[in-house]
Amino acid sequence: MEVPCVRVPREEGEATRQELADLGLLADAWELTVEDGWLYVPVSDPDAVPDGYDVVSHDVPERDTQTTPADLLDDPPSYERLGDVAIVDEDDPDRAREVADAIVASDLPVETVLDRSSKVKGEHRVRDWEVLAGHGTETVHREYGCEYALDLAEVYFSPRLSTERHRVAEQVTAGERAFDMFAGVGPFAIPFAKRGATVVGVDLNERAVEYLRENAERNGVADRVTAIAGDVRDVAPEYADWADRIVMNLPHSADEFLDSAVTVAGDDCVLHYYDIQHEDDRFGPGERAIRDAAEPAGYDVAVETRHTVRSYAPHEYNVCLDVRLTR
Repeated sequence: MEVPCVRVPREEGEATRQELADLGLLADAWELTVEDGWLYVPVSDPDAVPDGYDVVSHDVPERDTQTTPADLLDDPPSYERLGDVAIVDEDDPDRAREVADAIVASDLPVETVLDRSSKVKGEHRVRDWEVLAGHGTETVHREYGCEYALDLAEVYFSPRLSTERHRVAEQVTAGERAFDMFAGVGPFAIPFAKRGATVVGVDLNERAVEYLRENAERNGVADRVTAIAGDVRDVAPEYADWADRIVMNLPHSADEFLDSAVTVAGDDCVLHYYDIQHEDDRFGPGERAIRDAAEPAGYDVAVETRHTVRSYAPHEYNVCLDVRLTR
């Protein structure tokens, strides 16, 4: 049947499918189809497809119905996917087991089911997990054409931020020098490097830095990524006046590291500053903190984007300020 599809070269298919999935635009009733080197991705609302994609009408087959966890339970479960891991958050052990059994019995491509056993904690921002099915907490996650090996018990990683990471990565141009102050396993650093930037990624978590190095190799950008284990406040003086772009993805406490960001910033530098604030003043505290740190150092501060990333808690929002610092 003829349905609206996004047509892309086959090698760009996974990144395109992921972006359309993040936007909620995949038409799940129809199969993806490859023909003459093109991939046709059926979409539910062609008018909502971002500019730059080729939307065409194409004959694609209906998708065979798959069994989902919701089909197997009276009360549909909530879960998220990270690679071949499904993550649930259930307080009742019996309910957790019931959900895990349904996920394993479904057609989801899942090998492991984990239940959150604690909140994010400690300076490495990791949490405890209960393994309900499968083996261990390590997986390989794919988003927007990049692969990330990681161990959820040892590093912090949020698949919910994939669209935000892509938004920032699309601003990067070849030849830039980018500095990620809290790099983790590389979800900013790797796509930056794939777009031609030279990247320095710093993290206090030595295991995260090991994964960052592995992921740079895995994605073919090891020659453009320098991974450093340590406190960014100690590393910053080594890269004084170096960066064209800085990422500060450490909500709640990024303001404590703004002096280091100013040290690293070059004459013309874009700063991506992440914060969590009350809905009454989502951007003001961050903007004031950036000005207080940068203006005495001789920078003009221009806020280019005030962006709400997601709701974080009742009346609180995770936000990003894209700020240009010009000396």
